[in-house]
Amino acid sequence: MPETPVRIAIVATIYKYLSHAQHMGDRFLVGYPLAGKWHKPNVKVVSLYVDQKPEGDQSATRATEFGFQVYPTIGEALRCGGASLAVDAVLIIGEHGDYPVNDKGQIQYPRYEFFKQVVDVFEQSGRSVPVYNDKHLSYSFEKAKWMVDASKRLKFPMLAGSSLPVTWRLPDVEMPTGAQVEEAVMVGVGGTDPMGYHALEAMQSMLERRAGGETGVRAVHTLEGDAVWKAGAEGRWSKALLSSALSRSDSPQGLTIQDGRTQDLTAPGVLPKLVEKPLACFIEYRDGTRATLLMLNGAIKDYNFAAKVKGRSRLLSTQFLLTPVPNVTYSACLVSKIEEMFTTKRAPYPVERTLLASGLTEACLDSRAKGCQRIETPHLSVRYQAPAQSQHMRA
Repeated sequence: MPETPVRIAIVATIYKYLSHAQHMGDRFLVGYPLAGKWHKPNVKVVSLYVDQKPEGDQSATRATEFGFQVYPTIGEALRCGGASLAVDAVLIIGEHGDYPVNDKGQIQYPRYEFFKQVVDVFEQSGRSVPVYNDKHLSYSFEKAKWMVDASKRLKFPMLAGSSLPVTWRLPDVEMPTGAQVEEAVMVGVGGTDPMGYHALEAMQSMLERRAGGETGVRAVHTLEGDAVWKAGAEGRWSKALLSSALSRSDSPQGLTIQDGRTQDLTAPGVLPKLVEKPLACFIEYRDGTRATLLMLNGAIKDYNFAAKVKGRSRLLSTQFLLTPVPNVTYSACLVSKIEEMFTTKRAPYPVERTLLASGLTEACLDSRAKGCQRIETPHLSVRYQAPAQSQHMRA
């Protein structure tokens, strides 16, 4: 006989076309492509809570089509209208919607507030189930740490984060376990809060495999504008690593999109002409490893990484592949990992990766808000071991 489907509650800010809830929720409802075939998860979405219903809301139509109920509160969604927890897993998607923005430019999505209400139901019911939290845990490291600590206290599997660490890589490379990383550069695009987070977590999925495992971050220092180029000229970030990372990009801008010619983006004067508002965040890990996040909007449109590894003659570099809308199959890569946790009740990689990336995102913004000063980050002494095998998509 077939196994009993895993009963899932979805807790979301909104559910509409191209929202994260639609990308992920629909895959649990209808299936998704995986390893060259169509995969239908052995799950059943039984309840949904949405915090906001803007124009284009799909929650009611999805509920009617697939036979689940939209509840007015998170507690009712997890109890399915009853007296105690009535689901086997919870999918929290606090992304998109109309929410306040703080003075650091962070959208204050209520991920922590959603998670806390889920934990309240667990405690009242005397039972916990696996939880996935989309993207970074919170705009606040204090809140993010509370979330991870709660999962440890109640002993339920927890997963969070970005699609970038689990999408395909071009080329398909893996940081060797125990590697001695001398320096790394991550190139990202987008806004400094949500998209900078994606780049930081992708970078972390590579660096966490270094010798000694992850021990956390000692300090960060953010620079903006011309100070970014000056820092490069002074050797604070490696031109060779930047060149290696950019060589993996499939979206060079400038002359390439004007008339198709190739160009060296690191040639003198090219990047300052293309990138109007460069941003760099220098990251000092507690074990002495150095990494630089460069946000280069206008130069490329994808995410690329490069590192110098001791004992390796060539630089290690790759692109984290983002496929186009509306199918965004890289999201299916992430859903497969969420499904794995929901069915096995074991997280395929540590939630501490996302905890550290969440804290790094906030710390980089704090440095900028304090006049681009270097700031110590003793609170980011996050320790964990990477899984034996990288979890990115290979098939």
